[in-house]
Order: sequence, then C-alpha cells, then structure tokens
Amino acid sequence: MRCGRKAQVGEFDYGPSTGNAGLREAICNHLRRSRAVNCDPSQVVVVNGSQQALDLIVRVLIERGQPVVIEEPGYQGTREVLRAAGARLLPVPVDAEGLRPDKLPAGARIAFVTPSHQFPTGAVLPLGRRLELLKWAKRNHAVLVEDDYDGEFRYEGQLLESLQGLDREGRVLYIGTFSRTVFSSLRIGYLIAPKELLPAFAAAKWLCDRHTPTLEQQVLAEFISGGMYERYLRRVRRKNAARRQALLESVHEFLGKSVEVTGDGAGAHVVLWPKHPMSEEVLIARAASHQVGVYGVSGYFLKHPKRTGIMLGYSRLKETEIREGVRRLGQVI
Repeated sequence: MRCGRKAQVGEFDYGPSTGNAGLREAICNHLRRSRAVNCDPSQVVVVNGSQQALDLIVRVLIERGQPVVIEEPGYQGTREVLRAAGARLLPVPVDAEGLRPDKLPAGARIAFVTPSHQFPTGAVLPLGRRLELLKWAKRNHAVLVEDDYDGEFRYEGQLLESLQGLDREGRVLYIGTFSRTVFSSLRIGYLIAPKELLPAFAAAKWLCDRHTPTLEQQVLAEFISGGMYERYLRRVRRKNAARRQALLESVHEFLGKSVEVTGDGAGAHVVLWPKHPMSEEVLIARAASHQVGVYGVSGYFLKHPKRTGIMLGYSRLKETEIREGVRRLGQVI
C-alpha cells in the first residue's frame, strides 16, 4: 500500500520488460553476497517465477530436434517445456553427488542442471564436478542452465560457489525464484544472462507478457534493499534447520536402517529410498491410509526408475507433526 501511494502516475504505465531497475539492482547485490553470482543489474531479467525463465531460455536458445541434456531424474517443469519445444532429450544419470559429468554426451550444446540441491534426489554437486561440467561446456561450445531453486537453504558443510560464479566464459544462465523463499503465489523470479544474450531475452519477455507486475516488484525491491529479506531468510533457515533435525531424528528412530536418506544437507525436502523391494504406488497408498501424504519420485524419471523413492517436504510442518508423520510412516515401511 505504501508503494502504491507514493508511486508517480507514470509508474502505473507499462514498465521495462526486463524489470524494475530497483529490483534488478537489489537482486544483483543479494546474489553477489549470498550465492557468489558474478553479475551487474543490467544482466538481470525479472520473470514470473522460475518456470517463465525456463520457457524464455527454450524460446531463445533451443530449436526443434536439438539435443538437450537433462538430469535423470530431474524437474518435470524443465522436461515438459523442452518436450513442448520439440527438443531431443538426453538424460544423464544422477548419483549421490549429483549429475555425473563422465556421462555427458559430446553432441549437446545445452544442459539443464540443479547443482545446489538436485531435484528431486537432493544431491549437492561437489566442486570437482562443477569444474568438470564447466570444462564440458567449454569443450562442446555449450551453455549451462543453473536452476538454483532453493540454494538459499544450506545446513551442512561449506557453502559452494554457484556454477555461474565459477564460470569465466559467460556459458552459464542462472535462474532463481522468490516463490520458494517467500511464498509460491508471489510468482517473481529472475534470470541472470550473459550480456550478449540480453537483447534476445528482453524481446522474448516483452512478447510473452510485456513485464512482471510493477507494484509487486517495487515492494520486493524495498524488502530486499532494506535488509528485511536477509533477516527473514536467517529466520526461515533456523526454523527449517530445526524441522530438518526433527525429521532426521524421527527417521532414525522409526525407520532405522530400512531406508536410505538423500538430500538432507540442503533445501526443504529429503528423499527416502526403502532398502527392500516395494511398489511406489502401494507405498503411497498405504501412507495415505495412515493420513500421511508423500510424493513418489518415479514421475521425475524420463525412463523407468530402478528404485522406489518417496519425497518428504518439511518446510510447512511443525516439529510435532513431522515426528508423528514419520512414526506413522514407520508402520508402513
């Protein structure tokens, strides 16, 4: 309301397609500090959530039939926007340390990756693999799309520099979103692009929807530049860390060695992999019969998965709810 009252009449007209100048500067300054992203405000394109950033990248860079590397398993939103564009998908396997650079094909010119907290397995790509990924991109004259959807949440170990921050040749497009850190319906994200690609992305954004809503951008810019966003993130990290600890302790108590846990070092979800054979559909149905909602991972594979796994999100639950949910899940697994 305050931003609306103090805004000049001209600010209610169409704005720049790349976004509000104050928000672009605030995003840039925050990313430099928190994620070691190397950028200036002119490289920031404000978008309607990270999904629009993926859509713009596909519109600008990918042609029908073009080979594109995706993670296996990987984010459905990436896979489906590529399918819609007619790209030829090349799934590269993910293990406990994320994408395997030794399995990257030589023919692809673009790869979509989630190095900070692989989706859905939660693996964190170590520095050595990040450097190998950049070497592959250089060797193949390729572009890397780094989807840092929840990189703000890290609980263990040293915070790793973003791929974009390690890049010295302008081969990385960096995507982030406030939908994961503030609230989902905010629908504001950002794309950090090399300067030579900015005119194309600005034009593509204009063709899609002219620009992201102005007042929301102004409010968010004030929220970030005034230091409130970083204070808010620290508070959320503390709460998430406590929920995560409750989840891991409960898994140890009620599930013991019957499952393997991945993804617990960062983000806001983990994956449980039962060690004995079990149908994913049966597991989800049995959990539901105990009033526990879980998500299967099979839908994130392009090919049929070799293992059954379920995702547990914990950011919106109380610690007591987490413990009770895992206790009930222990009766199922």
